[in-house]
Amino acid sequence: MEFNREMIQKYEEEHAEICRKTGTIDIELYDKYGVKRGLRDKNGNGVLAGLTNISEIIAFEETEQGRIPCDGRLSYRGINVIDLIRGRGDNRFGFEEACYLLLFGTLPDKKQLEEFSELLAALRTLPTNFTRDVIMKASNKDLMNSITRSVLTLAAYDDRSGDLELSNVLHQCLRLISCFPMLSVYAYQVYNYYEMYDSLYIHRPDSKLSTAENILRMLRPDMDYTELEAQVLDTALILHMEHGGGNNSSFTTHVVTSSGSDTYSVMAAALSSLKGPKHGGANIKVVEMVDDLKKNVTDTKDPAQIRAYLEKLVDKEAFDKKGLIYGMGHAIYSVSDPRAQVFKSFVNKLAVEKGREDDFELYSMIETIGKEVISAKRRIYKGVSVNVDFYSGLVYSMLDIPYEMYTPIFAIARVVGWSAHRIEELINADKIIRPAYRSVSEKQDYVPLEDR
Repeated sequence: MEFNREMIQKYEEEHAEICRKTGTIDIELYDKYGVKRGLRDKNGNGVLAGLTNISEIIAFEETEQGRIPCDGRLSYRGINVIDLIRGRGDNRFGFEEACYLLLFGTLPDKKQLEEFSELLAALRTLPTNFTRDVIMKASNKDLMNSITRSVLTLAAYDDRSGDLELSNVLHQCLRLISCFPMLSVYAYQVYNYYEMYDSLYIHRPDSKLSTAENILRMLRPDMDYTELEAQVLDTALILHMEHGGGNNSSFTTHVVTSSGSDTYSVMAAALSSLKGPKHGGANIKVVEMVDDLKKNVTDTKDPAQIRAYLEKLVDKEAFDKKGLIYGMGHAIYSVSDPRAQVFKSFVNKLAVEKGREDDFELYSMIETIGKEVISAKRRIYKGVSVNVDFYSGLVYSMLDIPYEMYTPIFAIARVVGWSAHRIEELINADKIIRPAYRSVSEKQDYVPLEDR
């Protein structure tokens, strides 16, 4: 039999249904055998799978009456991330300082910070002709796939790619932290040129500028940006840099590191995890949801119309009919996500500079009414609040960062956390991570081919 395109499609559709039928497991069996689906219990608490001193998330307080939801707190190496951002002030950038803290455990003094920043600038280079031969050879509208390919290809330029000696792994991590902005922005510029038929700009980074400034410099045709824009992006990078050890991509980092794999493969696996819409791609869904709201609501200043639309969202009658108000709720936080609270104050300032006050008011209204709608229509065990994704999409749109770059911006920040977790896993664990799965399949006898 010769398969043509239509026959192949029909075969795949029919057998996809077979896969669905044979692959479905009775949901009651998960309770019967005490399986924590998604490695979380019914209250959403993660199964304890390891220890870390890199960061901590607090969403509950232990009292005599039991666990009580509280305002969320996020700390890096014991330092509240809000204090880290406030301590930065308005006259400098904090990404490099936070990076040093996560990797080495303490805040750098002035000399250490200057030396570390200069080191990152020195490492912010790609191999000769790498941009031409790798990034420009295969444009892809999915930039995360482009970045992942670039990361894996960089291994071919490293004579010690598989060497797990700690100083070598640190070098590889620092180099990737430095180069991720270039890999991301260049991948977008190539996509914009080949797929969108626009102009191509490949700007070199400036060694005197911060990571946030260089991202805007390389992304924009005129390389121009305001101080506030760079400060807001710097804030976003700090807030996205790390988030406990149990999030999907950080856990992926631990899992792949535990197998003895090389740094490039580990980071590629983490990137593949982050790109999912349930993880790093969530902020895009927020912007798309709000765009859909604007198309279906005649007056975005009318709370009644906003409430009606959000109720339709939850009832699976609007947007993508998933029943979700994107950007609302979090797997851990209950009363508040501290990252969203910090972001909101900067969003307000940026909205004024950009003349986007109406958008800020709309998002604020969605935040307030969305909580009420979800609480009324869903049985919430721990409260609901907006998460960092709710405002990050609005921030990126006000910074004129294209949709395609939203998740790569997340990756530029989170590679720092991945690096810290990779190093921590190499130092402390010598066992491959291997959870158990219980088989619930039915036994069947082998039947010879001629008897089937």
